[in-house]
Amino acid sequence: MFLAPQLFAYYPDLADPRIVSALAIVHQRYSTNTFPSWRLAQPFRMCAHNGEINTLSGNRNRMRAREQQMASSLLSDDLSDLFPILTPGGSDSACFDNALELLVRAGRSLPHAMMMLIPEAFGPTYHISTDKRAFYEYHAAIMEPWDGPAAMAFTDGRLVGGMLDRNGLRPARYVITDDGLMVLASEAGVIDFPPERIHAKGRLRPGKMLLVDTEQGRIVMDNEIKGKIVRQKPYRRWLEQNRIELRGLLTRPAPHSSTPP
Repeated sequence: MFLAPQLFAYYPDLADPRIVSALAIVHQRYSTNTFPSWRLAQPFRMCAHNGEINTLSGNRNRMRAREQQMASSLLSDDLSDLFPILTPGGSDSACFDNALELLVRAGRSLPHAMMMLIPEAFGPTYHISTDKRAFYEYHAAIMEPWDGPAAMAFTDGRLVGGMLDRNGLRPARYVITDDGLMVLASEAGVIDFPPERIHAKGRLRPGKMLLVDTEQGRIVMDNEIKGKIVRQKPYRRWLEQNRIELRGLLTRPAPHSSTPP
C-alpha cells in the first residue's frame, strides 16, 4: 500500500503525527504454504511485493550468466564487488529488488526499469502502439520478464507507484480523495473514507502502472508514463537496423511421395 502525496502529519489517525513523509509503503504478510522467517522478509529497499515470481529460477540463472559482461560508467569500471547481483538464497521479492536497484543505479528511471522487468503483453495480437511494442521488443533482448502473478509497490524516494504484472492475477485497487491522498492496496476498504471524500477510484489492470510524483504533487497514469519513456530513444529504428528474423525453422516439411517415378 502506498499513501501519497499528503504528509502523514496531516492524518494523525493514520499514523504517528510525529512522522512526516510524503509517501509510505506498508506490507503485511500472511503465511500460506511457508512458515514466516526473517530470511524471507520483504527487503523494502525499493519495492514491496504481493504474489510470486514464478519465473525466478530462469531469472536467477540468466542474471548470473550475464554478470561477466556487465559494464556501467555510472557505477564503476570494476563491478566485481556487486556480484552476485541477486542475493544467494534470497526470496523472489529480494531478488526482484536487487535487479530493480541495479537498473536504477545504472542510470535508468524507476518506471523505465519497472517496464523492463515487468513488461506488458506486447505480441502482434495486442492493440498497443508501435512505439511501445518496439520498446518491449528491444528490451526483451536485454532482460527477461519477471512474471508473476505479482503486484508491486515501488519507490525511489521521490516517485512512488504500483504495477501489476501481465498475468493480472493479483488485486490492486486505488482510491484518490478530494484533498490529494491516494491509497493503493490489495483490497478495497483497507482504509475507510466517507463517500463525499472520494474523488476517484479504480483498479490496476494487467501490465499497467500508476505513479505519484511527490515533487510535482501529481498522479501520473499509465499512458502518460509509458508514452514518454518509449519515445526517449529510437527503439523502432534500432530494431529495424539490427533485428535478424529467423524464418522457416519450425515449419513442417512437405511429405515425400513413396511412389517411384
